[in-house]
Amino acid sequence: MKITEVKAWLCHYPLPGTFFPTWIPGFPQTRNTCLIIALKTDEGIEGYTAGVGILDEAKSLVGLLRPFLVNRDPFNVEDTLKMLRSSFFLGYKAWFVEVALWDIIGKACQQPVYKLLGGDCHRRLPAYANGWYGGARTPRDYAEKAREAVGRGYRAMKFDPFGTAWKEMTPEQSEEALELVAAVREAVGPHVGLMIEFHGRLSVGCALETMHKLEPYFPAWCEEPAIPDSIDLLQEVKKQARLPIAAGERLYTLPDFYRLLSTRAVDVVQMDISHCGGLLLSKKIAAIAAVQEIRVSPHCSVGPVALAACLHFDKCTPNFMIQEAFAEFDIPWRNRLVRGWNPIKNGEFVLTDQPGLGLELDEDEIALHPYVKNSFPSLWNSEWLEKFTRDKSDQ
Repeated sequence: MKITEVKAWLCHYPLPGTFFPTWIPGFPQTRNTCLIIALKTDEGIEGYTAGVGILDEAKSLVGLLRPFLVNRDPFNVEDTLKMLRSSFFLGYKAWFVEVALWDIIGKACQQPVYKLLGGDCHRRLPAYANGWYGGARTPRDYAEKAREAVGRGYRAMKFDPFGTAWKEMTPEQSEEALELVAAVREAVGPHVGLMIEFHGRLSVGCALETMHKLEPYFPAWCEEPAIPDSIDLLQEVKKQARLPIAAGERLYTLPDFYRLLSTRAVDVVQMDISHCGGLLLSKKIAAIAAVQEIRVSPHCSVGPVALAACLHFDKCTPNFMIQEAFAEFDIPWRNRLVRGWNPIKNGEFVLTDQPGLGLELDEDEIALHPYVKNSFPSLWNSEWLEKFTRDKSDQ
């Protein structure tokens, strides 16, 4: 079998009510749409993958990928990754095509991807809700929406209560954040996990002070309490904090994750399979984490194709903990992009034994939602909060 064609779509994926970009103030806004890639083969099998991108980047990426991938055997996953890593022009931005190779391999072998990467390790794939609080402004709003999420079956949920804070918070900002957390905890009771998203906003000192104040609400974890690409700062927080820490969605290479995990700077590692090198690299990260008795919970915010990759990883990875779920809180056309594939059931994911990733693209539906320039505002600009707290009926 040989790869014969590389095809790509930039699909507008604004996540209504759930604006979670990952850039630092002053950096280019690069996370504003979903880049879906299909690899086609001479045997008529197609494999899919998805990441994030912008218009010019997508055009150049696909052009650069074609000579690297066309006429290659999709079964040679490691050799393809080695080739992509050695490119001066592609780097880690292209690694997410690896997922499409596994989709092809699974379809060719008539097996779901997870059975090719370790088999069934988990009867249940628990989910935590994200994006559930779109439209909420007050503690009362947050409490009401939290109860709605629990009503859907979720036993855990994540949210960012910090507004537009950067490095330090005023006493008023701190009090407002704690009031939101307190309202959610009271609404859902003691047995629902609360993941508090810091988005790397705060200084070490402010993060530690805030985590101390959060202790009465016993969060399941505090996510990115310090800027995530500084392992030293995360380690400093980890040494002094008494709450669990999660991070990793903004790391991209195996050496990055080795430094994070070898220092035990986190309790939960959140690799993004679409960003860190694909499924095989994620399995290697999980193995390093397992040696340190650290659990894994993949980050995933760019649609159903990326989610499918996460679920196959989750199913076959022993130290998997819980999977992020935007599935019921983002764009209304989400399930139509992949012909109705919808794995979330009562707060858990259900993965079938369909070959490959188990889904098929609807190219006609994807074409209805083309690229929109800069659809994500910055987390440190009040625009993100205004859009996020806007009622969904207005969007």
